[in-house]
Amino acid sequence: MAESWATLGVDLHLEPALAGGLRRGLTDALRDAVRTGRLAPGTRLPSSRTLAADLGIARNTVAEAYADLVAEGWLTARQGSGTRVADRVVAPPPAPSGPGRREPGRPAHSLVPGTPDLAAFPRAEWLKAARRALATAPSDALGYGDPRGRRELRTALAGYLARVRGVRATPDTVVITAGTSHALRVLGTLLRARGADTVAVESYGLDVHWRLLRAAGLATPALPYDALGTDPRPPDGAAAVLLTPAHQFPTGTPLHPDRRAAVVDWARRTGSLVLEDDYDGEFRYDRQPVGALQGLDPDRVVYLGTASKSLAPGLRLGWMVLPPALAQEAVAAKGHVDTVGALDQLTLAEFLTSGAYDRHVRSARLRYRRRRDALTAAVADRAPTVRVTGIAAGLHAVLRLPPGLEQPVVQAADLQGLALHGLSYYRHTDAPPDPSDALVVGYGTPSDSAWTGALEALCRVLP
Repeated sequence: MAESWATLGVDLHLEPALAGGLRRGLTDALRDAVRTGRLAPGTRLPSSRTLAADLGIARNTVAEAYADLVAEGWLTARQGSGTRVADRVVAPPPAPSGPGRREPGRPAHSLVPGTPDLAAFPRAEWLKAARRALATAPSDALGYGDPRGRRELRTALAGYLARVRGVRATPDTVVITAGTSHALRVLGTLLRARGADTVAVESYGLDVHWRLLRAAGLATPALPYDALGTDPRPPDGAAAVLLTPAHQFPTGTPLHPDRRAAVVDWARRTGSLVLEDDYDGEFRYDRQPVGALQGLDPDRVVYLGTASKSLAPGLRLGWMVLPPALAQEAVAAKGHVDTVGALDQLTLAEFLTSGAYDRHVRSARLRYRRRRDALTAAVADRAPTVRVTGIAAGLHAVLRLPPGLEQPVVQAADLQGLALHGLSYYRHTDAPPDPSDALVVGYGTPSDSAWTGALEALCRVLP
């Protein structure tokens, strides 16, 4: 009769030393595995017959090694329970010698933007969607996938983006990515393959995005910024411009309608592209949603979206909606490798089509709006010289400070155990000098239980 899994025990990697005899070498190897913690207390070892077969040695040799270690107290052997690692304290391995860099302490609170409330991730609904997706997934979903991503998700996204963001898409123009950074890496490769050497970017934004484009061999000159938002007049020779038109990150202003039309006209006239980063398109509070720029010209605008703000960045789920003429080039630049797990894609597709995604976003929108209102009320009460802007949408606000106070406030926050970024943290090195001082406060980041403490810590450091 075949042995059960419980009888067979775990697989072991052992290399018994031959010097001194095989029994001694096996005993020393097992003792070392237990002493160093590689075999945890309570671990059931393979039967002597199984381990002997695995190592190609006599069964008696294994049985004798086991008996030696039982006698020493490293193992236990009971009828019906097999041979197990004894329950004893295992000394941790010694710390490496030599100088090392000490890891900085973790802040007590964080108001750094870019992350939603991870504690509010809809675990139960996501698990239900995952179960349904796995139960109905075709067998080929477990094989090497289409580099564009699972068609189920591309179809669900095409419908959702059309309904919610005004994006004009078909499943064949959607490519699934592992987030916006991955999409920009793909687009950088695509643009360089087309002979491009410049992608204009906004004066304020994420340096990780600029670095990805530069790593592809592209220059990233900064566009001017004023009261109407980014001035999208790219320099001569720019093959593309990267924008956050619905909600500029981090200043929080939408691109003025005249400038939306102007940048699309520029792309048509020059044959260039607009890369539209719609990073938090679902979250609008005091104004009508600003539709995606892509809807004005799907042939000249590449739409980038992500589940990082609406669900969680750890899912590594994003998407591009490409002009039809670019879809195959993007697949080639991606490397014909599906970088996102098929089951996660199928789960998100189920989450979208079942309506669970819409319900989650509506609930999150109400929660974040209450936090925004609490933030603005607290600042008005505790720091009346500070002006709160960029609050009509998104998961962060900009707090305008009196001149010269940005760095002192950020430093004071650090001493209070509060992670906080100033506006200058996001300014492009080539951007024109900006004398304004401000904080970028991510009110979506803390959990509900941590929000009150984070807000109080913020108020303590405001002037």
